[in-house]
Order: sequence, then C-alpha cells, then structure tokens
Amino acid sequence: MNPASAEAQQQRVFEVLRESAVFGSLEDPILRALAEAIEIRQVHGGERIISEGHRSDSIVFVISGGLRVSRQDPSGQILLYNQIQPGQSIGELGLILNQARAQDVTAVRDSTLALLHRSAYEALLKRFPLALSQVFLKAVYDRLRNVSETGSRRMAQTFALIPLNAQVPTAELARELTLALAHQGRVVLVRAPVAEQNLASLEDEHEFIVYEASAQDEHWAWTQQACRQADQLIFVANAQATPDVAPIEARLSREPGYVLKRKHLAVLHADSCAVPERPDPWLHGRELERIYPLRLSHRRDAERLARFLTGTALGVVLGGGGARGFAHLGVLRALHEAAIPVDLIGGNSMGALIAAQYACGLELPEILRQTQRFATGGEWPALPLVALVRGRRVERDLQAMFGEQLIEQLWKPYFAAACNLSLGKTEVLDHGPLWKAVLASNSPAGLLPPVLHQGALLVDGAILDNVPVQAMRMRLGTPLERRRGNGLLIAIDVDVRERLFADAKLERLSTWSTFKRMAFKNAPASPGIADILYSAAHIGGMSQRSRTVAQADLYLEPPVAEFSLMAYTRAADIAEIGYRYAMEKIGAWDPHKARN
Repeated sequence: MNPASAEAQQQRVFEVLRESAVFGSLEDPILRALAEAIEIRQVHGGERIISEGHRSDSIVFVISGGLRVSRQDPSGQILLYNQIQPGQSIGELGLILNQARAQDVTAVRDSTLALLHRSAYEALLKRFPLALSQVFLKAVYDRLRNVSETGSRRMAQTFALIPLNAQVPTAELARELTLALAHQGRVVLVRAPVAEQNLASLEDEHEFIVYEASAQDEHWAWTQQACRQADQLIFVANAQATPDVAPIEARLSREPGYVLKRKHLAVLHADSCAVPERPDPWLHGRELERIYPLRLSHRRDAERLARFLTGTALGVVLGGGGARGFAHLGVLRALHEAAIPVDLIGGNSMGALIAAQYACGLELPEILRQTQRFATGGEWPALPLVALVRGRRVERDLQAMFGEQLIEQLWKPYFAAACNLSLGKTEVLDHGPLWKAVLASNSPAGLLPPVLHQGALLVDGAILDNVPVQAMRMRLGTPLERRRGNGLLIAIDVDVRERLFADAKLERLSTWSTFKRMAFKNAPASPGIADILYSAAHIGGMSQRSRTVAQADLYLEPPVAEFSLMAYTRAADIAEIGYRYAMEKIGAWDPHKARN
C-alpha cells in the first residue's frame, strides 16, 4: 500500500471512530494514536472473521459494511444475534480477559475492518491507561445491556432482487420497490457490478441500496456480488410458474454467508388478479421469512413489501367487546385519514370479524352495515347439553359472508385468535377457511358450540387473551430475531371493565332473583347467565391487560363504556366515538419515537 493510500485509510478510520457513540468520547490525540495502531483488512461478504472457541487476539472495528454475530446450537440450528455497524467494535472482552471467542462473527457484505492486535492494544494501554480502559469497558457494558449506539454510523440497508428465471419482470419490481423505499430515505438502484472502492461511498450516501440481479448465466458474477452485498434476498417469481426450487437458488445456497441472509419470496400476479395463488407450494425446499403476493400495478403492494423489509410494517390488533367493537371502524377510519397504512391485521371475537372484512378489502361503511346485519340476526336456543344456542345461523351467515376465501390467499395478512380448550392455549388461526376462523373466535364458551379444529375445541379467545398483541408482535418480527421494535403495533381494546356483583342482601342467586332484576328496574342486582358467562370468558383477557399495554406501541381504549354489549343499533354512534378518540390520540403519536 502506498503512503498516500495508507494515510487516507487512517483518516477514514479516525473519522468513523470520531462518529462512534463509544469511541468518539476519546480526545483527538488518543483517537489518532488508535487509528495509527490499527491494521486495515478488506473482507468479502460471507467471510468468517471470528470463530467461536478460537483465541482472542484482536479487537475488530467496522469501518464500512457490517458484521453479524451468530452461534450454532447443539441441533445445528444457527442462532442470529446483533449486527456490528460502522463505528462499532467486537472482541474487547475476550482480549481484555484473555478468553476464547464466545461467538462466530461473519461479514454480512464486503466490508472494511480495522484490527487492533493484542500487542498494539497493550502498547496503547500503557500510554493511555485510564481513557482506553474506560472506553473499552463501556463498549462491553453497552453491548451486554443491548444499548443502542445511536452515535455510530447506521449501515445502509441492502436488498438483492433475484429473479428465479429470465422471464420474471424484476426490473419493474425493482423500480416500484425503489420508489417505495424513497418514502423512508435516500435510495439507489444498482444494476451493474460496483468497484470495491465505491461500495463504502454508496453506503455513506444512502439509507437503502437495491441490487437488481440476473438469472442469466453470463451475469453470474454480478449476481454473486449482489447477493454478497445484500443483507436481505428477495427472490422473485411469476405466480403461474412452477414452485420448484430454481437452479439459481441452489447455486446461491452454496455461496459463503448465504445461511445468514434474510430471505423472502415475492410472487408476481397479474394486475387483474382477484385472489392470489396459495403460498404453500412455494415453501417446499425453501427457508423463507415471508411470501409476498404482489401486483405490479398496485403501488400499495410494493409499499407494503418495503415496510416489511425495513421493519416499519404496521400491525393493528382489534379486541373483542360485542357492539363496542364498532369503535374499531372509527379507529381504522382515523388511520386512513392520517395516511397510516395497515400492513397486518388481526383480532379476537368482534375484532376478528371486523378485521377479516377489512383484510378482504371492503370499505368501512360496508363493513359497518354488514356487521350490524349479521349481529342482529338472532339465533335459535338449543337443548343446553353443549351450548345455550345452536349457532347454525351464525355459521351459515359467516359462510355466506366470506365464501370459500382462505386466509393464506388474502393480499393483506390476517389472523384470528381463539382459545383452544383442549390444549389450554391461545390458537392463532392464519390458514384455512376465513369463515371458520372468524366463527371460532366468535363462539363464547357455553353460549355457542365450540368449533372443532383437528379434534380440538376452539372458543372465543377472550378466555386467555382478548387483545392478542403477542400473536401480532411475533408476526411483525422475523423468525430468527423476535424482538420488540421490529415494526409497529397498535392495539385497540374495547373491553370495558365491568364490576360483576350481586346485591349484598341476596343469600343466593336464583331464577326468581334474576327474573325480578329483568322485570323490575329497582330489584336487587342479580347477574344472569349471560353476565356470568361473559365475565368468565373475559377474565383471562382482563388479567393480560398490562401485558397488552406493554407490548403495544400505541394502546387505544375508546370511551365506549356507556354502550351495552348488545347495542348493535348504535353502531354508527360507537364508530364515531372511536373515530374522534383515535384522531386525538394519533395526532399526538410519534411513530418514529415508538420505533426507537
């Protein structure tokens, strides 16, 4: 390396460390000495930098690119941990304590690293003992506490679009995805090989980089580089193509670091397609984070894809609560008017019914009319051996409402929550007939017959969790990195806390005491079977309320206590209250602060 080039690299190391939240606190002479003592190394994406169990002989600083920390469990599964970004370091604790390496560390893309070897570290420590001891211990302490180093340079998020064959119109998707990412920051679309010396400047100048790869053999070297540079791989297929694993996938799977990449599949449908193809066949032989059905002429599809890729997707959870659930429609209207798109939706009971119609693409006024008509349809009583009412009308009307629609063939992801009485757990229904999932979530135990699911008995999910935020949080995160902060979650709770008490003068509840309460206004309080069943069914959800609040980025509780559970004729009024309440809360909400 010529002197001018070495000096330029040292200056870059100095500038990157100066911007670091940890090392930027050092005085300039110490920082300059640190930069001069460091060895520069260029590494390719997928290259192993540190191996678990090996001797700790250096501290590694990231100057450009990035590293991924991982371990392998006894079964051979790879467990992914944090990424090391420009300005951050790894290996301090092992070097200080002279311990073996505790994890594997791999370059996630072509990167420039700076290595501080043991001899250089010890020499610097003699010169600046207090300052360096403090800064390295702080780096270790922050990482152990999972403290975000907000002062460090952020890695540009990089994506590679990889067509499964030459007939896939990847260029059109690349253009749409680039436009969608532009709403979040500076983005560049790269369609040809990039010289190594230009990669760092690309990452410095943009928040997002989209690499458009090729399925043609003559462009294999470019596809290799695009894959090596990308944190996430988006394979692209035509909906009518065979779902078999393509040769390009098999070839890329042998590339170093492939297993550490987040992988997705975008399935392109015709613009006029009403129902997407079933995703299940595409899962065979693949380990994918998600499958996205897309229509290139529908810009909202590409925008939803962009939000999932960048961890900014919004999930909305609608809780149960009888007629009070019409407040959900007001909140959804407020979100629409505030230009806050809903990417996933799910719920329980009335929330599951409204969310299902929303996921089908119905307009909010139509959902209100259809739900009101359904809720006031009545039901025949039954010989109470299984439930108080037969439930046949409810089942018939839900089948008529949703037809043969399968949950996995919705453009917008959806789930319904139910309680599995057989296994004593919340059952999250995100596959199969939509009507059956909604029915299970709307079958209160004792009132309607349980819905059978592979022999298990499913009832209204409020017994365990009336606002299923945990199910949504799991669907916002990635399969390998389940954590709060990946995506945004709005929870809407309309389950009013009602006190269920009998009059203190009553010695026991009876048919006569309850009848008197129904017939005479001033009769002593005597809860009936409907009150008792409702309270019993919701007691678990009530106990989960604190967790619901903690896991939501925005928790909404519209003021609907004045409406009874059966106030279905007041649907429009309840929706209006939900709208006004949500407009006030959303106006004061900062999604960026919630995400951080």
